[in-house]
Amino acid sequence: MKKLSKIKQLVARTLQCVALGAALLGGAAFAADAPADLVLNGDAKCTACHDEADAPGLLAIGKTRHGVRADGRTPTCASCHGESVAHLGYKGSGKPPAPDVGFGKKSKNTAAQKNVACLSCHGKDNKHQQWDGSAHATNGVACSSCHETHNGHDKVRDKRTQPEVCYACHKDQRADSKKASHHAIGEGKVTCSDCHNPHGSTGPKMLKKNTLNETCFTCHAEKRGPFLFEHQPAVESCSNCHNPHGSNIKPLLKSRAPFMCQECHDAPHASGTPVGPNAAGYQGGLSRVNAATPTPAAVYPSKNAVGNACMNCHTLIHGSNSPAGGYFQR
Repeated sequence: MKKLSKIKQLVARTLQCVALGAALLGGAAFAADAPADLVLNGDAKCTACHDEADAPGLLAIGKTRHGVRADGRTPTCASCHGESVAHLGYKGSGKPPAPDVGFGKKSKNTAAQKNVACLSCHGKDNKHQQWDGSAHATNGVACSSCHETHNGHDKVRDKRTQPEVCYACHKDQRADSKKASHHAIGEGKVTCSDCHNPHGSTGPKMLKKNTLNETCFTCHAEKRGPFLFEHQPAVESCSNCHNPHGSNIKPLLKSRAPFMCQECHDAPHASGTPVGPNAAGYQGGLSRVNAATPTPAAVYPSKNAVGNACMNCHTLIHGSNSPAGGYFQR
């Protein structure tokens, strides 16, 4: 009887060991079958459906800074799209409800709702502090209107492709950039963000500096001065004479000399003796002195405006330190 009792105890222990081993193996198999995170921490519940077959490929976020899992600041899917309980828990056969926050063109979320996800992290640095109240923010532009978060190549952050993103809205500037005289935007040497901060600034037109002149001087330092003889229009704003986005008159001038100069410098600067029949009745070829004077058959414009330009003599038009031969001369 004692031997039978020991045999029963041995069999019972053996069965317990077999059951424990089966349980461990089953648990291991279950753990192996459980979905694992592919890119972001906790993304397994999303990547069960959203995989590399998606168009656009959502998993490409792993090629961006948002996909660096070793960085504690790396967001999760829910950080941007919200918990999206209805979207995750949908068991129907049709299209599931949209996530709490969507960033596509067909999203029903407002620009402000979309931007909350981005500004929760990026609103703390110096580059984005001026976003609230900026021209883009007040006109309903969302971060996702320009940036592609899930794309390894964000076009707006590439100097070569950034202008095309801006030109999608700023069509006048696109046309100006194709004119004969232009900044080297199409050549890839200059881009919009070299002058503008699209996230807002304290300067006009979202310029990176406080004034247009300060922005221009970052490249055109020789025009900065200070000069002994300053040209007041140049001191006030470079845009008094230049169109910074492009012009058909070099160098980026709004109109040709001497006509542009004569917009300010009239009277003696624009005077001259006209030539042609009955020219005596005209002063400077621009106005009639005596209304009774017969209309001439031909009156030519001022000799100062024919084949000449003010810059032939006034070469340092932005300012000069030498009054030797007259203002703004060498």
